[in-house]
Amino acid sequence: MLPFGDDDYIMREQAARFTRFFEKYMFLIIPCTLVLGFFISKPLLPFVGWIPGLFAYVTFVMGLGCGRQHLKGVLTRPAPIIVTLLLAHIAAPLIAYGLGLLLFGSDSPYTVGLVLFAAIPLGVSSVLWVGMSFGNVALALTLVIVDSALSPFVVPVLIEVFFGADIQFDTLHMFKDLLLLIVLPTFAGMVVYEISGGKFKDWSAPITQPIAKLCFAGVVLLNAAAIAPQLQSLRRDLLLVVPSVLVLVALCYGLGYVASAILRRKGEGQTLPVTLAYASGMRNISVGMVIAMAYFSPQTAVPVVLGIMLQQPMATLQYSIFMRISNYRKGRDA
Repeated sequence: MLPFGDDDYIMREQAARFTRFFEKYMFLIIPCTLVLGFFISKPLLPFVGWIPGLFAYVTFVMGLGCGRQHLKGVLTRPAPIIVTLLLAHIAAPLIAYGLGLLLFGSDSPYTVGLVLFAAIPLGVSSVLWVGMSFGNVALALTLVIVDSALSPFVVPVLIEVFFGADIQFDTLHMFKDLLLLIVLPTFAGMVVYEISGGKFKDWSAPITQPIAKLCFAGVVLLNAAAIAPQLQSLRRDLLLVVPSVLVLVALCYGLGYVASAILRRKGEGQTLPVTLAYASGMRNISVGMVIAMAYFSPQTAVPVVLGIMLQQPMATLQYSIFMRISNYRKGRDA
């Protein structure tokens, strides 16, 4: 006997199938959505104002999967969180600024875009990749939530430190936007988790999960449409910008390996490297695009946009490497 009615069971199966499909092919879906936004930008421009609401919903759904016990379990051993966040938001912005300085100059909007890419919070999608790679999902989720909570302070401070008076932007307004986009929806999701004892996520999954995936794609689509009119004049610059973003994304993943080497513990095998590599390598590109478009020039958004196109394929490559290492070790131990 089924625990749900036949119709409800079918809906749950279809929703789960769609979610698995989206997660499996996200490395293709997101870049294709980005390109689609560029090509059909005109009819999409009137809907650009929907972006904050769509993104807030995605972060709310993320919060539904985490409660106090998750945070408490990981925060009792805070070293991985502290080391990863220090590398992600101190080492990575320094690398980004140095790369931008070398290739474009200190006053270039592309340099600002590279630093912004490194400054924005860690990406929600990293949790999906950590789960598929048999990493520590609780640690990955806690890293994303803690970093998201810190983002209203971290992002404005880093921009101010690196560029100071060279860039004029409303720090307080950016703080409020990050609070509304990330912190409050995540906190609301965690409150619902606690009130429902963790049951709301499973109960609502047939509706909330597919809609969250579509909203995530919608944020990418609309942001691409918003910057499409300016991209035509930037085509010549892409010959330098694309390799610089590729190098930065690869180095951000590499910082996760550095963190895992610093924190290497016996008995964890590939769990810690897998978790920290994805966590430090993937940024919340959607919020980066929202901030870039709201406070900076269209050129600043270009490295952030390219980050979407590059970090998901890079995640796929990393997944393949992890699986080969895992299979090699299993064969050697057999």
